Amino acid sequence: MYKNMSTLKMLFLLIIGFNFQLFGQNNFDKFFTSATLRFDYNHVGDFKSEYFYPVQLKKEPFWGGTKINLIDEFNYGEYRIMIYDSASNQLIYSKGFSSLFYEWKTTNEAKAETKSFYETQIIPFPKQTIILEIQTRNKKDSFELSLKKYINPTSRFIVNENPQKFNSIKVHYSGNSAEKVDIVFIPDGYTKDELKKLRDDMNRFSGYLFNSSPYKENKDKFNIWAVEAISEESGTDLPDEKIWKNTIANSSFSTFDSERYLMTYDIKTVRDIAANVPYDQIYIIVNSKKYGGGAIYNYYNCCSADNELSEFVFIHEFGHGFAGLADEYYDSQVSFTDFFSQDIEPWSPNLTTLKNFDSKWKNMMDKNTAIPTPADNKNYNIIGVYEGGGYVSKGVYRPYINCSMHTAIVDGFCPVCKSAIQKMIDFYTK
Repeated sequence: MYKNMSTLKMLFLLIIGFNFQLFGQNNFDKFFTSATLRFDYNHVGDFKSEYFYPVQLKKEPFWGGTKINLIDEFNYGEYRIMIYDSASNQLIYSKGFSSLFYEWKTTNEAKAETKSFYETQIIPFPKQTIILEIQTRNKKDSFELSLKKYINPTSRFIVNENPQKFNSIKVHYSGNSAEKVDIVFIPDGYTKDELKKLRDDMNRFSGYLFNSSPYKENKDKFNIWAVEAISEESGTDLPDEKIWKNTIANSSFSTFDSERYLMTYDIKTVRDIAANVPYDQIYIIVNSKKYGGGAIYNYYNCCSADNELSEFVFIHEFGHGFAGLADEYYDSQVSFTDFFSQDIEPWSPNLTTLKNFDSKWKNMMDKNTAIPTPADNKNYNIIGVYEGGGYVSKGVYRPYINCSMHTAIVDGFCPVCKSAIQKMIDFYTK
């Protein structure tokens, strides 16, 4: 007999956990193979409307994601991809994401013209016919159907060509990709004469990740790959200086006319390069000394390699791309307007409008802490509700006076952001 009830409870939880893991793996093996199906589409619209137009389906050789947690539990992102088994109508895979288009539609330019963005999403390759849906979060914080497509995995129109081969290296390797967070580093603006610098930079940025908590405590849960994709020219585009470079990932500063915003519109090429390895997250490392970067949740991350603040930018942007963390600053110039609606609760875990604060970090606060919380010295290391965040000084609140999502500090995530990152790591690895 067991000595006490705590032992029985622990055994029960272990059995339940094992059964959930077995259920997830069985579902994956029932519905999917260990390859990737990439769905490419054009995302078109302006500040008040948007449409999705399919372009192509493509089979890629590796699936780097979890095979256990197939259904998204976070409800993050302006969009989500939903995959149903067509025979049973059972939801078999889902994932939230954001897009460069969504950011653009909050700019003044979107009020004057219509624009098209090439976008892609990836899912595990299905064994049977599926229903693919893309759903869009509306202003009432619910999702609406934007695109629905039946996909037969045996279709002769699914592109099944081998990706362009580049040498890939394991910068940091912990084990089976299905049980780890896999990050692929894609270099941009490194020529064949800069191969040593490329490799040195990839190793340096791997080290940057594990300099910050909670990544350093979870080092054994990550794989980091580098694909040695070489560019014709060194550097990146600097439109403000009328400098244009022929680089493999086509990165550029001044995205949306914001000088420090370093991104690429060429997600098609980026995905083609990334297909050389299994991955969950893409990180583009740009061979430039200029300060800048950017990231889109569950899409890609980007930063410059050689600025004195590159380590901070690298870890800050990965907070966006990997964990869905929002910018907590409000006193820097950006191109966005009304990015976070104050009529609803932001989906990002580190901001609140107090519309539904119970769903955020309220349970992490001392019950005697004032809401809102004065941003004074006595509260400097206190989880609270501090006004200012999400690019505005009023009506949006952050959980800590200072944090790596607010200020240029390395290894400075607040307890709320650390908790959100840890939950995401656990989702991919448990």
